[in-house]
Amino acid sequence: MVDNEKPKLYGSVLIKAKTILDAILKSEAAPNLNEVSRASGINTPTTLKILTTLEVLNFVRRDSESRRYYLGTQFLAYGQKASESFDIRSVTRELLQGLRNETGETVNLGICQDDHVVLLEKLESPSSIKLKSTIGGQMNLYSSSMGKAILAQYSDEQLKGYFGRVKLKPVTDNTIVTVPGLRNDLDNIRNVGFSIDDEENEPDIYCIGAVIAGEHRIYGAFSVSAPKYRMPDDRRRNFIRLVLETQHRIQKLL
Repeated sequence: MVDNEKPKLYGSVLIKAKTILDAILKSEAAPNLNEVSRASGINTPTTLKILTTLEVLNFVRRDSESRRYYLGTQFLAYGQKASESFDIRSVTRELLQGLRNETGETVNLGICQDDHVVLLEKLESPSSIKLKSTIGGQMNLYSSSMGKAILAQYSDEQLKGYFGRVKLKPVTDNTIVTVPGLRNDLDNIRNVGFSIDDEENEPDIYCIGAVIAGEHRIYGAFSVSAPKYRMPDDRRRNFIRLVLETQHRIQKLL
């Protein structure tokens, strides 16, 4: 179910703390105080106070020599617990590993969260080419095969709410950025049972996706992703067959 109303937020310090943690998470190298302040948009004295509190609570760690900040060990326990709560990973793992082995290409598993696909699992292709997506990363629903497979399950009312909240911006030259165009694509997905991302989310990458759904519930979606040059018509048709077979086998387990 899609909720059109955003909850009222309380505790500005908590929001600032999350912004600071996000700045550390997204930094390519461990940042110092000034870098955290600039990245978060929070003034340096306030940033220092919040970082000091987070350090006491083990949410961040400060290296005494370099004076740079790292995420703390407390997140390991939270991450483990969060991972255990996503049963869809354990239910699908063996079948998705089989799909990866049969196709020889990267297989992804994602869930819908805050109008995005969050990547839960990424089973890499044995080939040397690595895709840029990372576990925990987000993709647009409208530009990814997993996202479009999920959107195709939405009711008309839910889609209206989604289009009211989300602006369709181009990610690549192939991204569908009009509501009528995306609606037509979703109609086709409902008819054929699978979704296609033809260089819509990442240049030169072709993906075939399918939703994982039970009665009145969308659990997530999965996809096979490969460089487009490795997807001639005969291989593409075979992958579609394998994706649909895997979808059927997964949904029998739910």
